[in-house]
Amino acid sequence: MADIKNVLFIVVDQWRGDTVSFLGHPCIRTPNLDALCRDGVTFRNHYVQGAPCAPARASLLTGQYVMTHRVVQNGIPLDARHNNLAYELQRIGYDPALIGYTTTAQDPREVPENDPRYRVAGGVMPGFTPIARLDPARRPYFDWLRQRGMDVPVESDDIFLPADDSPDSPSRVAAENSDTSYSTEHALAYMRGMETKPWFLHLGYYRPHPPFIAPAPYNKTYDPADVPPPVRAASPAVEGNQHPLLAYYMGWVQQSSFFRNGTGLASEMGEDGVRRTRAAYYGLIAELDEHLGRIVAYLKDRGQYDNTLIVFTSDHGEQLGDHHLLGKLGYFDESYHIPLVIRDPRASANNTRGQVVEAFTEAVDVMPTILDWLGVKRPRDCFGYSMLPFIEGDAPTDWRQEVHWEFDFRPYFQNAGKPPPLRLARDQCGLAVIRDEHFKYVHFDALPPLFFDLKQDPHQYENRADDPTYTGRVLDYAQKMLSWRMRHAERTLTGYSASPDGLIRTA
Repeated sequence: MADIKNVLFIVVDQWRGDTVSFLGHPCIRTPNLDALCRDGVTFRNHYVQGAPCAPARASLLTGQYVMTHRVVQNGIPLDARHNNLAYELQRIGYDPALIGYTTTAQDPREVPENDPRYRVAGGVMPGFTPIARLDPARRPYFDWLRQRGMDVPVESDDIFLPADDSPDSPSRVAAENSDTSYSTEHALAYMRGMETKPWFLHLGYYRPHPPFIAPAPYNKTYDPADVPPPVRAASPAVEGNQHPLLAYYMGWVQQSSFFRNGTGLASEMGEDGVRRTRAAYYGLIAELDEHLGRIVAYLKDRGQYDNTLIVFTSDHGEQLGDHHLLGKLGYFDESYHIPLVIRDPRASANNTRGQVVEAFTEAVDVMPTILDWLGVKRPRDCFGYSMLPFIEGDAPTDWRQEVHWEFDFRPYFQNAGKPPPLRLARDQCGLAVIRDEHFKYVHFDALPPLFFDLKQDPHQYENRADDPTYTGRVLDYAQKMLSWRMRHAERTLTGYSASPDGLIRTA
């Protein structure tokens, strides 16, 4: 088995980049993830290129920015012409397996409009072989529960209601029946059947995605009094004064999207409510961490750990009460900063084990890193770069100095009948961000820009876009963003050219 190269690609949902104890979180405990950090390389400043799930996962799995693949919201189809990680793996003989979901809607020019896949928000990206689906509707999961003898109500999400009236009540589903357990059990079964041949597994977990309620005993892992308080302005009104989009969110985001029995606006949550929410969220992370330990222990017990590349990351982050917000939305870092840990089993990675990379990395870098480890050249239509040099101890000197992300706030299927917010046209509902160590610029199509001095204002309370002392900086960053967008325009076929000698490859 020495020449077998496996890849375990773990993608969790909605895990913030700062909630890793290895990176110094003040109260969270992730011992199994920490062990992976000590045996691999951790990327502290890793960001996704979009939110929510569909844009984020499209960038992760195609290596393209949102402005290129244009999956701008959940439910927006992925153009069939785009390449992806699964296709590249198939070309070298892997059958890329999927447990979970990719939140991909099919191209309606390739698939009939009445295809049942359009009724599932979390469809599968072409090229992957589903082993155990776990789409947002969770129907395969509920069927699994019924097979295990659990009485699942017709309103299946009712299992995520509190089991009792206590403030820290667990969900009604037992830990051994949780959707986290569902993913782990199917992953272990898959790996048992693949011990003699190379495999690739995209292992997806639904947590710590809402509903924010953990099964026992994880519901009592954290005392709300011990968790960090939210970073936010004195009131939702003060927060909303920063920008029209933020003011809109103060009166729009509902608690019911995050708690099965939630009522009222997210912005109306007091500090006690936010702390309880964080304790529940951290409890879901504690459950996930324990299952990560089960997966790694299996690989070690079966002799596969030393020929398996392990990549652990998330699709996007979570506001978790910061700036009076819940969810993944807008322009604040909390929605886009995500964890990334890579454990390379090769001896060439021994000198970097336990190191933390401070350089800015992006979700689009994950696909070329996996392909590079498998000996495959980065496709031209992939905009990310391999991170293997950091892991091999030869950090590149010309690496990017900033990160980028985009967000589209047009109505999608959950509110498709409503007009776009702020009296904008549907295709005006976009923002783009460029962020480095010192400054952050947010550009809107039809709304005022934002500019933050992160050295003076790390929590981004004060918009400096109209401050005359920052006018030159704002222009510089607007030009940087324009250059970034021009450089990463769609280029699938721009590496070819017709010539007197016929078709030639130019790049």
